[in-house]
Order: sequence, then structure tokens, then C-alpha cells
Amino acid sequence: MAKWHGNPWAVLLTLSMGFLMTLLDLTIVNIAIPSMIDQLDASLDEVLWVINAYVLVLAVLLITFGRLGDLRGQRNMFIAGVAVFTLASLACGLAQNPTELIAARAVQGLGAAALMPQTMAMIVATFPADRRGTALGIWGAVAGLATVIGPTLGGFLITWLSWRWIFFINIPIGAAVLVAAFTILPDIRLGRQHRFDWTGVALATGALFCLSFSLTEGQRYDWAPWIWALFAASFVLVAAFLVQQRTRQAEEPLVPFVLFRDRNFTIMNFVGAASSIGIIGFYIVITIYMQSVLGFSAVRTGLVLATAPVVSVFVAPVAGRMADVVGGKFILMGGLTLFGVGTAWLSAISHVGTDWPAFLPPQVAMGLGMGAIFAPMATEAMRGVAPQLAGAASGLINTVRQVGSVVGSAAVGALLQHQLVNSLREQAADRAGQVPASYRGDFLAAFRDIGRGGLEVGAGQSGVAQNIPSSLPADVVAHLRQVSADVFHYGFVQAMHSTLLLPSAVILLGALTCLAMSRHTKAGPPSAEPAKEAPIAATG
Repeated sequence: MAKWHGNPWAVLLTLSMGFLMTLLDLTIVNIAIPSMIDQLDASLDEVLWVINAYVLVLAVLLITFGRLGDLRGQRNMFIAGVAVFTLASLACGLAQNPTELIAARAVQGLGAAALMPQTMAMIVATFPADRRGTALGIWGAVAGLATVIGPTLGGFLITWLSWRWIFFINIPIGAAVLVAAFTILPDIRLGRQHRFDWTGVALATGALFCLSFSLTEGQRYDWAPWIWALFAASFVLVAAFLVQQRTRQAEEPLVPFVLFRDRNFTIMNFVGAASSIGIIGFYIVITIYMQSVLGFSAVRTGLVLATAPVVSVFVAPVAGRMADVVGGKFILMGGLTLFGVGTAWLSAISHVGTDWPAFLPPQVAMGLGMGAIFAPMATEAMRGVAPQLAGAASGLINTVRQVGSVVGSAAVGALLQHQLVNSLREQAADRAGQVPASYRGDFLAAFRDIGRGGLEVGAGQSGVAQNIPSSLPADVVAHLRQVSADVFHYGFVQAMHSTLLLPSAVILLGALTCLAMSRHTKAGPPSAEPAKEAPIAATG
């Protein structure tokens, strides 16, 4: 493979495969929740930590490892990240109890945080400005590919093998990426020694952890005072971090403020957060709807939702090339608008009896939009970034997107629960007339305190039928269960329609924000860097 050493397209393939692994593990685990609960004898809270441990560690360490890539070599950080991620995947698959699995998932997040920011930074360093958009378009298409194959692949693996194989599958992929990384990736180094900002690392990590933890776990702990204290602490730590970073701008800051002199870089960070909030928030609600209301299996849900990501995979490289030629401003704006309109369209046609073919046209619109989001966003964000700051910029962009994912899932989840409680009570009151008068009180009582202790929204949901007294006559229980299921199905759809206004609105706000972008008609040279650096050298 020596002839491929340093080849830009071989480098891109290697980096994209590593990037794919990290994104795949953001989506594939959700499908395995029921199997893990059964086979590990785990509680729902423990399984939620299997998901959250990965996301939290990934979110809090992305900036840190982005800067470490600048200081210690992006190739080295990428290889270390892939190795840690692969070994942690083996540990996840071999876990014998929830505690072992949660710990292994946290280590997986560490590996993902080490490798993820290096991918964009090395693409920027490897490709010339006039081809960078195309390369970032292909890299962005990987995000769509992960969305396609995550739930679908997970469903097949769990059905035919076991939940452990959603982690074991990373081992051959990781081994192949490691071999390619050692033989293909150039060692890109800066020409002088660097110092690492440990105080900045501590403040940024603390701020991101407090924010991520409070938003992710707030609803589960009923927004207790200590959750609010953590939430407030995140802003205090952010303020302290900014003050501390301001004093280090002439040295080696973790976040160089010079990055924000570029208007487009600043705007793209906001757009990245908005797109993550909108996309993650939308898919959380729709996935629950398809399994809980329409009764789709995990595999069928993944296949039905695959249309948009499949379309985006083909659109993204084209959008990347167009961003090189005409600039990404209006391509990105059009992509966000199309995706926002597609989400509103799909929401409008989603009812209790909607058949799967009806979802295809709005998903095509969403796929066209999704494919025109990530590549132009990456191109415009990185266009004016000096190569020696690419790691810091990439780490910051990815961190903002991951925090957006946390915010999106937390905000949409909280809104859905609030809306669902109200809609279920309303539906129960409307349908109480279908229940014999002698049992009407029991029926309404089952819904009275439905918001306490959490809501069951899993596949096979039957409203609050589990709370109906089994001492009632069998025919009455059957009737109450049917009416209860109707209450849940129609109540969920009612709550879903109002909840999905949030992700749609956030996506469209991101589109409007693009109006403030500077328009580039062609890729320009990197912006000047205040501190002079020796030229970047690619060595074997």
C-alpha cells in the first residue's frame, strides 16, 4: 500500500471510515435497548446511561483532542483514537453486566473524541482549496450513511445474532482503518514546539460536562435543584473559560479567538448547532411514532427512514463541488429550508393509520436538503481557517454540533413529554363516553397521574392499559385496553404535531441566519494567523 501513502483520496477514504465508526455508534445502540434490558437484567436508567456515557464523554473532550491534534500530530491522535475505540468496542461486546458496559462505552467516547476532530483537520490540510469542498462533501455524506445503516444494520444484527454484535462489528472495521492509517496517512506537523493549555481544558471540560449532564438527565430527575445548579454552573464555567482564554490569546489558547474574526466560521457554528437540534429532535419523535403508534419493527422503521439519508449520500458530493465553484451560502440556505419544509410535510401527513409509502415524498425533500447541509457548512466554516488552526476549528465545530445534539434531544424530549401528558388526558376525557359508566372512574383515574414516574413510549405501547385493574371482568379489561390504546395513539399523534414545530422552526431559523454570511464565489486562501508558524510539512 506504499504507493497510496499520502494520496488525497486514499487519505479521505481512511478518515471517512474512522468517522463512520464514531457516528454509527451514535445511532445503532438505540435499537438494542430492549435486548440489553432483557439479557443484562438492566434497568431502563442503566441502559440510558449506556447511551449517555458515550455522548457525554464525546461532547466534553472534542475541543481538547482537536487542539491535541494540532500540538501532537493529527495522524497520531487519529491512530490512538481508532485503537482505543476498537478495543473499547470489544469490551462493550464482552460486558457481563450494565456497569461494565457503561464503563466501556465511556472509553469508546474517549476514542471517538480523539479521532473525530482529526478527520476534518486532515482533509483541510491534504486537499487544495479548489478541491476541498468536494472532499468535505464526501466526508459529509458519511454522516448520512451512518444515519442510513445505523438503525437498519442494528436491527438485522440483533435479530440474527445478538446485541453484542452491534459492538463486535467495529472490530474488523477498526483493524482495517488502523492498517490504512499507518500506511496511508501522512504525518502532518507544524514547525515549532507547542504548550498545552491544561487550565483551559479543565474549564471547558467542566462546562461541557455540566451542560450536557443537566440537559440529558434533567427530565429523569424531575429538574431537581441540583440539576439546575449544574445547569447554572455550566454558564459560570463558560464565562471563566472565556476570561481565561482571553488572557492566553498571545500564547497557545485552546480556542483561538482569531477564528471568530471570520464571520462565516462564527455563523456556521450556530448553523451547525441548529441543524443538530433540528435533525436529532425530529428523528427521536418520528422513530417513537413509527414503532409505538404504527407498530413498525426496529428493522422496518430503519428501512422506512432510510430514504432521506440515501438521497443525501448522492447529493452531498455534488453540493460540495458546487460550494467550491459558487460558494456555499445559498446552497446551504436552500438545503436547510428543504429539510425544514420536509419535516413539516412529514409531520402533517403522520396520523394513526398512515401507510409507509406516504412518507417517501417528504423524505426525498428532506434528503435533498440534508445532502446540501453538511458539505457547504464544513466548506464555509473552514474556508478562511489557517491550516495550523484546523484542528482547533474542527474540534470546536464538532463540539458545538454534539452539544446541539444533546440540547435537541433534551428539549424535544421534554416538550414531547409535556405535550403528551396534556393530550392523553384530553383524549381520555373525550373517549370516556365509550367506557361503561360503572368503570369510567377507573378509566379516567388511570390517566390522571400519567406524567408521574415517566411515560412508557416503547413499541407495543397500549396507553396506560398496564394500570387497569386485572380484577375487572375479562371483557371489560379487553375493552378498556382497546380504548386506552386509542387514547395513546391519537394522543401521541396530537402531541407529536405540536412538538415537531420546534425542530422545524430551529432548522428554518438556521436557514435565515445564512443571510448574514459573506458570499464567496471561489475558494480563497487561508486567513492570516497572528503568530507566525513554520510551513506545514507532510512526512512519512
